[in-house]
Amino acid sequence: MKEVTIYTDGACSGNPGKGGFGVILNYMGKIKEISEGFECTTNNRMEIMAALTGLKALKEPCHVILYSDSKYLVDSINQKWIDSWQKNGWKNSKKEKVKNRELFEELIELLKIHDVEFKWVKGHDGHAENERCDFLATTAAKRNNLKTDNAYIENL
Repeated sequence: MKEVTIYTDGACSGNPGKGGFGVILNYMGKIKEISEGFECTTNNRMEIMAALTGLKALKEPCHVILYSDSKYLVDSINQKWIDSWQKNGWKNSKKEKVKNRELFEELIELLKIHDVEFKWVKGHDGHAENERCDFLATTAAKRNNLKTDNAYIENL
């Protein structure tokens, strides 16, 4: 099984506000960067969408080490929050609807394909790939003709 390293970051100017994500995929030293911006979204959505985009870019099942500075994303998997949310009918520990459910459901499906290790990295701390992803994300959020995050708008 191929091993791929994915670095991700999401950004949002305002929360909600204009947002974007950046992704770096590294397979045996071959680098691919992906970024996208949205008109109205949240930082957490951009963090999850970055991970989804990186995993969707893979053409076959892979072992993935995915780095993110989002404790929300990393802990949802590593602390098994996502398992509890599913068991509780997509309600969190406060019995509230889990935000970003559709993104987490998509992530669950991708985790059935790929063997993914989620690793947290401290953001804005000089980690080269995290800094690059942050640049990609913030730049994407400033583009003209940003996409609409329809799922976010529908859930307002």
